[in-house]
Amino acid sequence: MKTIRRISLPLLVALALAGCANGAASSSSSPAPVTPSAAVPSAAVPTEEPSISKPADTGSKTLTGTISAGVEANCLLLDDHLLIFDDAALKATAKVGATVTVTGSAKPGMMTTCQQGTPFIVTAIRAN
Repeated sequence: MKTIRRISLPLLVALALAGCANGAASSSSSPAPVTPSAAVPSAAVPTEEPSISKPADTGSKTLTGTISAGVEANCLLLDDHLLIFDDAALKATAKVGATVTVTGSAKPGMMTTCQQGTPFIVTAIRAN
């Protein structure tokens, strides 16, 4: 037991002194830590997430032109508009290279996988 005390006491004292020396050296050679509240003024912290969206175009439009293929499979374009069909019968009429007149509405904020063109929901299509 005495051997353990002799080893433990000097070891404990050495560790305590080493810890104090490291704390003193680090506080004198490096700047004080910056707290997040001190780093960012409260006025710069947004209180609400910004809204990034384009207004939906609810008006009906008519487009005439030649359908082209998009860069992704099954994506059809007409004058920089991505043609979206809710009705399979309407989509069957739309073929790449066909000149058509489509009626529908643009939905600029709509998510698609086609990576190009303003989404345009087609409600009617007529071959020219």
